[in-house]
Amino acid sequence: MGADRRVLAGVDLDGAITPPVPAAGIGGRPVLLIAAADPSGPDIVPSWTSSWPNLDGWKRWLTVAGADHYTFTDLDYLVNESGVLPIPNAPRSIAITTSYVGAFFERQLKGTCEPLLNGPSRDFPEVAFTRP
Repeated sequence: MGADRRVLAGVDLDGAITPPVPAAGIGGRPVLLIAAADPSGPDIVPSWTSSWPNLDGWKRWLTVAGADHYTFTDLDYLVNESGVLPIPNAPRSIAITTSYVGAFFERQLKGTCEPLLNGPSRDFPEVAFTRP
């Protein structure tokens, strides 16, 4: 987003922000950060913490209880479906990721009202709004 103005909105799924967001910001563009409640990588939270004040547009920082780094990809789901290793939370992980990421892009790119992004949801009690 910092290098290309054509990127209108961004989502970070449990990954470090590299390079950090510059003090000048990213032109007011919206960002959604979603991570495991207990960070999977040591550089995720420090990079998010240092970049947070410089995210100068609409932003949310969400954490998901019981998640790990792979929760936000289709890997858990595919492994579960293969039958090699049962991952009982795989369907729930997909529901959380698609619901929040979908709501974010609907809101930011289409202007649709998406109450899911306004605060905690009874439908997704494991998702916490870590930062406003």
